[in-house]
Amino acid sequence: MNLLYNITIQLASVVLKLLSLFNNKLKLGVDGRALTFNKLDQFLNKGDKTLWFHCASLGEYEQGLPIFTELRKDYPNHKIVLSFFSPSGYEIRKKAPFADLVVYLPLDTKNNAKRFINLVNPELTVFVKYEIWPNYLNEIKSRGLRALLISAVFRKDQSFFKWYGSQTKKALFAFEHIFTQNETSKKLLESINYTNATISGDTRFDRVSNQLNTDNNLDFIKAFKDNKLCIVIGSSWPEDETLIIEFINNYLGTPIKFIIAPHNIKSKQIENIQTNLKKPSILFTQKEKKDLSQYDVFILDTIGLLSKAYSYADIAYVGGAMGNTGLHNILEPAVFGAPIIIGKNYQKFPEAFDMIKNKGVKSVSNITELGTELNSLINDPESRLTTGNQNADFIKKNKGAVIQIMQYLRK
Repeated sequence: MNLLYNITIQLASVVLKLLSLFNNKLKLGVDGRALTFNKLDQFLNKGDKTLWFHCASLGEYEQGLPIFTELRKDYPNHKIVLSFFSPSGYEIRKKAPFADLVVYLPLDTKNNAKRFINLVNPELTVFVKYEIWPNYLNEIKSRGLRALLISAVFRKDQSFFKWYGSQTKKALFAFEHIFTQNETSKKLLESINYTNATISGDTRFDRVSNQLNTDNNLDFIKAFKDNKLCIVIGSSWPEDETLIIEFINNYLGTPIKFIIAPHNIKSKQIENIQTNLKKPSILFTQKEKKDLSQYDVFILDTIGLLSKAYSYADIAYVGGAMGNTGLHNILEPAVFGAPIIIGKNYQKFPEAFDMIKNKGVKSVSNITELGTELNSLINDPESRLTTGNQNADFIKKNKGAVIQIMQYLRK
């Protein structure tokens, strides 16, 4: 099985290089990984004390950030290496303030793992959620180095729990402790005789709670909203936008403002959204010297503002689950007490199940269901407030993962 895994990784390397000739995102990853060892060699000196944090992409980074920030305080003299696998994480967070060096993680070959660990030699390694790379983890274990997995979430259909998953299953035992998001994940670990696990919850609850302590004022959104009801559509994909645009174009009720923050802010995608809207719309990049109150739709063709924009939401729609790209962070609008609507494909996201059960989140499958849910929230202020409060309370009740994990690390 080890041989098969390593052959697969080698083949993946060849395939990625070929595909990168036609895909800019893949090219960023391939080119970035080619530079990693030189960056490490130039930045790290023999004898440096280091910590290594690894995230697959941006979502895992957001989960790990509260722990990374605390560890930065606890280890002020260590050099911190932060690695990403996906360009969508690296390109946005390559200047992460707590990290001394941010790199792409080379593919999980035995040689890459040995070379990487030789250069970094981390006193502590923290992986986030379910980013499991067997060769890296086996190398860590063979050297007796510490590693933790935080905010872990597992499903019974994953390879760890199948007859053919011996390689990935073995890798889990490189972690001295795994902090899971829920009891189901802990029981799955126990089913393969992994017992060093604790249910700590999701660190994202702590992360989004911190948003309440920051200044979320955006004067241009305040001017745009103009004291009217505001629906924020966050991290939307084309499957989401098709339905949202149809609703906006056909809405005839009391005046409402819509803020759309697309996941993809490439000019072609933004142009497609604006072209299909029949109501007055304005882009973030066009807002200067405009009377924003005269527009019905504000399109955030930029990144980094969505968390603050959610503070202006009376209702939120979070994208990703209408198609198959993956539901985006529903905790961000929840912390501000906004009722939330999502698409139908949320099966891999435990928080969505819990928040639907808690009656703060509604799932829709088509334009009819979307219209029904939105109109219900628009026309019933009391229900809107109650639903939103369910979400805010849910966030408060589920905080505390960071304290639990840091207590373990500090003991």
